[in-house]
Amino acid sequence: MATVTIHAAKTNLSKLLARVEAGEEIILARGKRPIAKLTPYVPQPSKRKFGAFQGVVTVGPEFFEPLPEEELAGWE
Repeated sequence: MATVTIHAAKTNLSKLLARVEAGEEIILARGKRPIAKLTPYVPQPSKRKFGAFQGVVTVGPEFFEPLPEEELAGWE
């Protein structure tokens, strides 16, 4: 991880952003004290849509029937 002063970051922002796009993380420092980190942006995955498997997956009536006694005994 490279450390860059704020003054150098202002001067070379485009170059620093190219390095970040390539996957590098860069620490921004005021003097010798780190104050921020530049990291690549990773978009959040989209939320799952309700009903996406509608018509693909079906649940039969046997799903709602009570479990046999030997199956229930295994859960206790």
